[in-house]
Amino acid sequence: MFTTMLEGTQEDWSHIAREHMIHQTSAAPMQIMDSMRRLADIRVGFAADQLTHCLMTATLARADDATDEEVVAALTHDLGKLMSIPNHGAIQAEVLKPYVSDAIYYAVMWHQHFQGAYYYPYLGKPADMRQQFKDEPWFAFAEKLVDRWDAPAFDPDFAVDSLESFEPQVVKVFGAPKRAF
Repeated sequence: MFTTMLEGTQEDWSHIAREHMIHQTSAAPMQIMDSMRRLADIRVGFAADQLTHCLMTATLARADDATDEEVVAALTHDLGKLMSIPNHGAIQAEVLKPYVSDAIYYAVMWHQHFQGAYYYPYLGKPADMRQQFKDEPWFAFAEKLVDRWDAPAFDPDFAVDSLESFEPQVVKVFGAPKRAF
């Protein structure tokens, strides 16, 4: 095994690629689950902490007969807040990108502009930021993600499905990349 990429061989890189896939299919989904738990420490002014909010969003998606990818997107859409609240959509979209459809990727990327219809005017921004995407093929899914699942999901007393109940879907989606890294 090399100690600098400048010396890597075909054998080295084949070994590394195999190890990446082992990690991807086993460790990555559990890292997502562990990271989700950390959202319980983030409240940022809402009545519900961010884990409860994400669980409620995913519970609403599940009750709406969403696909596994859609449920996992709903569950993890705010996970980027662990790194950066202002840029959380873009961060989580990139985490999801190898595993989900383009519609889900873009919906998570831009969900904050879709939510802006509810609060941007109070912050001096235009309420219609989502309209710049009206001709995009993913627009309808982004509206569903935000308007039916995300925006209503701030009630700390709502009976959410447990994080553990979503683990099979997280394993299914994050254990099988659709695109090469």
